[in-house]
This record gives sequence, structure tokens and C-alpha cells, in this order.
Amino acid sequence: TPQEEVLDRGSLTARLEEVEHLLAEANINEREPARAQLTFNGRPVVGSYGIFADFGMKAVSGFTEAVAAVAATLAGPLFAKGPIPNRDQNQLLITNTALGSFGFELEEYRSGKLPFDEQSMLELALERTQSLLQGTINADDELLADAATELDQRALDKVRAFVKTLADNDAVCALQFRNRAFRFSDMGQVNRSLERLSQDNLREVEQFLEGEFEGVLPNKRRTFEFKVNGQDEVIVGKISPAVANLDEINAHLYKATRIKVMTTRVGNGRPRYVLLEMPQWTDLLNATNGTNTH
Repeated sequence: TPQEEVLDRGSLTARLEEVEHLLAEANINEREPARAQLTFNGRPVVGSYGIFADFGMKAVSGFTEAVAAVAATLAGPLFAKGPIPNRDQNQLLITNTALGSFGFELEEYRSGKLPFDEQSMLELALERTQSLLQGTINADDELLADAATELDQRALDKVRAFVKTLADNDAVCALQFRNRAFRFSDMGQVNRSLERLSQDNLREVEQFLEGEFEGVLPNKRRTFEFKVNGQDEVIVGKISPAVANLDEINAHLYKATRIKVMTTRVGNGRPRYVLLEMPQWTDLLNATNGTNTH
């Protein structure tokens, strides 16, 4: 528009400023907060009218504690005692009651914005908690082992405590999250879930393995391949967030080392491994007079 057309330029400038203002306030690059529905049925629930307060408070508290513990262990090491790390950042709001059987609509509380292409730790924890519960009612031990991998014993104890609250009160629950739904159909499934979550069935043990790395995938996949001394099979495992510099591992491929892993096994199923900390090649090589396998 020519400079001399003052009125037209003024009108267009005003409209442009309005559009820029609206774009600045838009949240098109912000990911929606995670939302879930947790509903209950059974002895403590009076149809769709209400739920016994003592059970409702304990059950919802147990569920949110479980999700927070899962989020914490996915982000880094979780100590056996003390406050759960980042608890304030992994809060769920009760925003409404859920229709059907009585329950609650839950929403992730955020104190800041999250980029559109990035999942929050709480969202990942809700997915993992739902997968873990689903794995407990399936007959396939491999599904449960996959869901339990990366979760330390304290997080599993929190999930177990939530299921025990259901069992102790003759209640079942359903969890709707994103496009997936999990449901205990009856008390038999609740008791089966509690049994399969027991430490006798779902075992996690820290152990040391000696051998050599054969490869590491960085970024989001964060997996490793490790040849254990005296074994023909190369194990594949995940890498804890506590292990930061993966390039250093790739710089020491095929060199003798000892690694600390968490081994997760369900029943007699195949073990899963998580690398817990950065290996110390120098100490091991000094102890073995500088020898390595290549």
C-alpha cells in the first residue's frame, strides 16, 4: 500500500497488530496437558451416585502416588526412602467427577509450557502405569516384564499398594488414558494383579556383569548391546537417565569392563536389563593389568 494512502495503511497496520497480538497469545505450540479418567466399582461405590469417602480418598491418593513414583524413576534414580523426587512437578488435579460408575477426571498440573512435540514425564508415567496394570492381568509374562523394566522397586511397591487398596475393599477400577482403556473386570483379576506384582513373581535385582559393550544407541532409544564373558548371547538393555555421556561408552566399545545393571524378571521369563551407572574402564583395566579383549 503506498505511503500516501494514509487511511488504508493505518487500517491495515491496526489489523496486523491485532493478528500479531492474537498469535502471541495462542498456544498452538503447546502440548495439551495429560488427562485421564479413573473410575471405580464394587462394594465402596453406590452406583453413579457416590463413593465411600475413606476409600475414595485412599484410592485416588494411592494412584497419584504410584504415578508420581513411576515418573520419578523414569527420570532418574529413586531412593528407597525419603520424598519422591520432583513430586511438585508430577501432580494430578481432580477436575470433575466421571460419569458411569463413580470416579474422577484427572488432569496434569503444569506450572509452565511444554513444547508440542515433547511428552511430559507425568504423561509417560500414566502410559507406563496403565501398561503395567494391563500386564498384570495378561497371561504373558513378557508383557509384564516389558512394562516393569526401568521401574525400580519403590515405584512397583506404590503400584502394588494401589492394587492392594482395591483388593482390601472389594473394589475394581478402570483407567482411561488417551485412546487406551484398562479395566479390572472382577475381583479375580484384582487378586491376580496383586499376585503377579508380588516380589516373588516380579523380581528386580541389582547385579554386576563383566564383558564388553558392542554398541550403544543414544537419544530417545537409549539402548545398549553387551557381550557377557563366557556367554555366546549378546544381551540388549536400556540405559538409565542417570547415565549421561553415552559417547564415552561408544568410545570404549570392545574393551573389558564391568557394568551395574538392574535385572527384571517375571516368573521364568526372559530377563530385562537396565544400565544403572557409567562403567569405570580405567579402574577395571588397572585391576587386570591393562588387558582387554581386543
